[in-house]
Amino acid sequence: MNEYFHSVNLDKDKCRGCTNCIKRCPTEAIRVRKGKARIIKERCIDCGECIRVCPYHAKTAISDSPEIINDYRYKAAIPAPSFYGQFEKKYSRDNILNALRDVGFDHVFEVARAAEIVSEATRQLLTNSLVKKPMISSACPGVVRLIQVRFPSLIDNIVKLESPMEVAAKIVKTQLQESRNIPAEEIGVFFISPCPAKVTSVKSPYEKQKSYVDGVISIKDIYLKVLSALNNPHNGSKYSEAGFEGIDWANSGGESGALGTENVLAVDGIHNVIKIFDEIEGDRLSDVDFVEALSCSGGCLGGPLTVENVFVAKTTLKKHILEAPAGCTEKMAPKSFEELVWTSNVEYKPVMKLDDDILKAMEKLEKLERICDGLPGLDCGACGAPNCRALAEDIVREIANETDCIFKLRQRIRDLAEEMVDLGGKVPPVMDNDPNGE
Repeated sequence: MNEYFHSVNLDKDKCRGCTNCIKRCPTEAIRVRKGKARIIKERCIDCGECIRVCPYHAKTAISDSPEIINDYRYKAAIPAPSFYGQFEKKYSRDNILNALRDVGFDHVFEVARAAEIVSEATRQLLTNSLVKKPMISSACPGVVRLIQVRFPSLIDNIVKLESPMEVAAKIVKTQLQESRNIPAEEIGVFFISPCPAKVTSVKSPYEKQKSYVDGVISIKDIYLKVLSALNNPHNGSKYSEAGFEGIDWANSGGESGALGTENVLAVDGIHNVIKIFDEIEGDRLSDVDFVEALSCSGGCLGGPLTVENVFVAKTTLKKHILEAPAGCTEKMAPKSFEELVWTSNVEYKPVMKLDDDILKAMEKLEKLERICDGLPGLDCGACGAPNCRALAEDIVREIANETDCIFKLRQRIRDLAEEMVDLGGKVPPVMDNDPNGE
């Protein structure tokens, strides 16, 4: 397993060095050097914010090709709830799920169904007085990785439950092995994803050694195939099992709304999430029991790998929510609840520390503060760093120079010009015609 696999990729040929991405990255993981962006992999959380803001489409997400399903004898699709919002209202959930069958899958299982199971497990956790509050949802891998690199004090607040994607994949593999006697190695389970962070969480899981998911296909890559299949007549089977609560997980507020308590908070958009986490660290949200935090604005419907406009998709999904039943999640037994708990905890990734040696780190921090105080404080981004403090940090790390700041460079040029003028007025002694040396 690669420690730092990333689904967000940079195409340097398309990059124009415009600095839009460095200003929006929540973990200051991007720099522009020599006219091209550069991603600091250790800091990247694959939230996809740079993909949204890049006007030249130089940031892309690496996901699995739809052809990957042919590597397995038996192919199962587990579409995210946001998948339903990508198609016109005239199509029912069963229409969409059957279309997935038509494009090559042998079996389809709704992640929305697994979301109901996770909601029930979370309700049980909320009644546990030993669990640290406010609990923070672990459903968004971008948010979990944000906590790992920027908010380590909140690691114990993370809900230590498998995501609906992982739960769905595990259910599918178990059911197919037991009911159809298919060997595990011949079953391929593929998540239809709205975001790059899910790709990363499958390739490099943070809570276990290996994901139950065998591949992640972006909604964009499979959309046209499914749309074409929707327009072809076919015999429909009933695959829709999830109730409205599971489908609503695609929206911001869907997960928290399913918990049946008022002491919840839903926040979407990675920069809004950071503000709320600052509040939690400052102990200013003591009356909140659960925080649903999603890195994409609008929830998963706003993921960078979706096709439909987020507001249109919300309207379409509302139709599916209204048509869905109340749900069929049985009361989970303690044993089944325990099966969803992580086998290991996430770890703090101190990618922003200046040095492993505490004394050297303190010395570098003092130097950083001195350099930062000498910079203009405009945070213009012209230096290729997101702000003046980030440039000061880069200088301390010896990956940038003080004259990368355009204002410092201009001052340096002015000083050199004045020095040259001063030197121009001086004559070497050997060329002095004054016999008295005056």
